[in-house]
Amino acid sequence: MSAMPMQPITAIVPGSDLNAYIQSIGSTPMLTREEEQQLGEALYYEGDVEAARRLVMAHLRFVVHIARGYNGYGLSQADLIQEGNVGLMKAVKRFNPEVGVRLVSFAVHWIKAEMHEFILKNWRIVKVATTKAQRKLFFNLRSAKKRLGWFSNEEVEAVAKDLGVEPKVVRQMEGRLSAYDASFDGAPDEDEERVSQAPAYFLEDAEADPSLLIEASDWTENSNQNLENAMAELDDRSRDILAKRWLSEKKQTLHDLAKTYKVSAERIRQLESNAMKKLRVSLEP
Repeated sequence: MSAMPMQPITAIVPGSDLNAYIQSIGSTPMLTREEEQQLGEALYYEGDVEAARRLVMAHLRFVVHIARGYNGYGLSQADLIQEGNVGLMKAVKRFNPEVGVRLVSFAVHWIKAEMHEFILKNWRIVKVATTKAQRKLFFNLRSAKKRLGWFSNEEVEAVAKDLGVEPKVVRQMEGRLSAYDASFDGAPDEDEERVSQAPAYFLEDAEADPSLLIEASDWTENSNQNLENAMAELDDRSRDILAKRWLSEKKQTLHDLAKTYKVSAERIRQLESNAMKKLRVSLEP
């Protein structure tokens, strides 16, 4: 097996200069079938880490090639390549040289899977595809939509038939693809009129102001304490009548209390009225 130049493992992580990274990995010679077979066997049977490194380094250019196919998602190519490299390393770890296929054919699934996961997590703040079927539709629909504007009914029917889904599912995914994320605070370069329409302004909740919440909490606590003090000045019967008439979850009627104290309902009303007058006097500032 011919010797290959040693490259640092950091070469699998694209830096700020993507062109330099691509040029660097392009200098790594491609493996012949025999070289790949020998390295694969060394890794598979002996756990040779150096063989794994050489298999990864020789296929990094293939990850870049796949990443270029996802330019239309507005995501960083360096990030896509890095995610694809993770998929490549997973493929190398699982590669069985005895199956008889080249590593590049085996690895394409793992590379795309990592890229797809990254795109679905970062293309929108709100996830556009969560199930396996939705993910398949997401990427196929992006490829099928070759012009701006909405699909016609005929196009929807054709795409639905081609992908084996209901037309309404195509419509739903098209709506998700056409949606956009709005900045909560508004873009920094927007004029005052546009910024004032950002969600941060019309969704503001004045009741969530910490100072107002503390003020309301203090007022409630103070009011409850004053009421408790005023109730303590009443006689036991008057206090019990007010508590059962106004402070209990299951409030009692005048007739209920009349039966309890064996007096008339009118007498209970008089006791309640007198107790309320005493409370008002006690609660006055």
